[in-house]
Amino acid sequence: MKRFAHWLEEKQALGGTKKDVALLGLSGAALILSMAGVAWLPFDMAWIAVVLCGVPILLEAAIGLITAWDIKADVLVSLALIAAVWIGEDFAAGEVAFIMQLGALLEDLTVARARAGIEKLVRLTPQTARVVVNGEERTIAAQEVNIGDIVRVRPGESIPVDGEIISGQTSINQAVMTGESLPVDKTVGDAVSSGTVNQFGAFDMRATKVGEDSSIQRMIRLVQSADAGKAQIVRMTDRWATWIVVIALSAAVLTGLATGEIIRAVTILVVFCPCALVLATPTAIMAAIGNATKHGFLVREGDALERLAQVGRVAFDKTGTLTYGTPEVTAVRSLQQGVSERQLYAWTAAAEQRSEHPLGIAIAAGYKKQNNGVLPECQAFAMHAGQGIRARVEGRDILAGNAKLLAQAHIPVPQAVQAEAKAYAQRGSTLIYTAVDGTLAGYFVLADTVRSESADTVDAIRALGIQPVLLTGDHTHAAHAIAAQLHIQQVQADCLPQDKLHWIETSQQGRQMVCMVGDGINDAPALKKACVGIAMGGIGSDIAVEAADIALVNDEIRELPHLLALARRMMRTIRYNLCFSMGLNFVAIALAIPGILNPVVGALVHNAGSVLVIIHSAFLLKWRKKQ
Repeated sequence: MKRFAHWLEEKQALGGTKKDVALLGLSGAALILSMAGVAWLPFDMAWIAVVLCGVPILLEAAIGLITAWDIKADVLVSLALIAAVWIGEDFAAGEVAFIMQLGALLEDLTVARARAGIEKLVRLTPQTARVVVNGEERTIAAQEVNIGDIVRVRPGESIPVDGEIISGQTSINQAVMTGESLPVDKTVGDAVSSGTVNQFGAFDMRATKVGEDSSIQRMIRLVQSADAGKAQIVRMTDRWATWIVVIALSAAVLTGLATGEIIRAVTILVVFCPCALVLATPTAIMAAIGNATKHGFLVREGDALERLAQVGRVAFDKTGTLTYGTPEVTAVRSLQQGVSERQLYAWTAAAEQRSEHPLGIAIAAGYKKQNNGVLPECQAFAMHAGQGIRARVEGRDILAGNAKLLAQAHIPVPQAVQAEAKAYAQRGSTLIYTAVDGTLAGYFVLADTVRSESADTVDAIRALGIQPVLLTGDHTHAAHAIAAQLHIQQVQADCLPQDKLHWIETSQQGRQMVCMVGDGINDAPALKKACVGIAMGGIGSDIAVEAADIALVNDEIRELPHLLALARRMMRTIRYNLCFSMGLNFVAIALAIPGILNPVVGALVHNAGSVLVIIHSAFLLKWRKKQ
């Protein structure tokens, strides 16, 4: 298949597909005229098809034999062409060459369609950027932008590099990176990704990731690494093709010697060409990769889907995979009479609005979300590292933080409240206490919330006969609390990276193939060790994405059951293709030995089978498991 991959690259670069269609059209017309007995030229019109379609096959076969002793389908096809011409069956030779090239074109079109979705990323790569230097704007090549440069993006333009908005407000169409159908509002401090499109207002941004490190380039590298030629099933069919060449030659020679009819030997060579065996298998793989792409997956390894079909367990990291990975306020409780929960929330959020701690940021963001972004003014803000913050809000002295901060300020926490805090901690939540004017006023419960689609995803995976497993670094109570919500029965908690690695290694030694799904740097070893590693491409770390075999671009894990079912369907399609093509070959040779099939009919039967299995593979492009 290296030949076909090489041809496809050349055709994409030189517009070769249109050229092939024209040559096939001319060859097909010549064959029709030959069959009709039209003689406009001093030679059989079928020779046009022999030259235009057959010569490239002969050249590829000769090059493969001479340079690498590569005995593949080209060798047998070439022998069939030469033998057919030698005995005067010009039409049969032209027909074999024509249908072989037609099958190759169908494969090219299938592969091109399969890659169409991910190649869109390449076309969306911005070529230029507007850089602001000393107040002046100038246009440079996007690859020349450096980290820290100020870049101006106008409405309707693609963002050239990753960065952070420093002035202006806008809405960004992030569909290419996240799959979101609606624009996302962005303002100062928000991150933006290269390749996404600025919808409305102009803004200035500071570049944070440029060149090969930008989001769009990372996705392109994943696309370029997808290679169906790496699949083990393809290598297996290549080996089969070599044996088929030997069997066909032996059968042809023995038949010719036994019957004394060369035409029967030639027919055997024609019908035994392993075209379907070699062409249809990688086409099925690439069609499945194209299907996966439309559902948000970028497949980095050609054999990843083959391995995925063998998986018996799916191990999930928790944070950022089954959960959103960011803390949210899940409960607010006031302990001070005369202070409502809403008032407590307002004071604490106002005090936390200058905080850099994720929990403080979550409290401020949660209040803004509920109250249209309006917060009271905050004065005298001070951070207490590892404990919390202090500030004045509406004349009140606000203290917000953990128990250590309250103890340092000599503010007691009642035993009942401590018991509540312990119960929340066992469920994986964190408490932030708030004191107002030196008295404990209440507390906030924050937790990493479970993705809305996680439970349905886990149930769908179990319905496929695959066991879900929670593999997390969280402590036991928090891990089991999340697992209970998601109906996951097997839990491995308190896992360091080496613990995850060891668990996967032990499982796979017991012939339980594992698919690992994660997003963090600590997941990278497990992603690499697992039979198949799937990284969350949107929020996942660069290291995790590079370690994985497959990246989920939009982080929509609800599509994971589809990918698992698709991998099994792909392998079923390949097996059907192999059985059909081999069965057709042996039936055809059985008919060719007694002379029932002649070279012309044999070529039609055999190559029609090749076209059928390629079309069968192409159905994978739109396949989806029925609910």
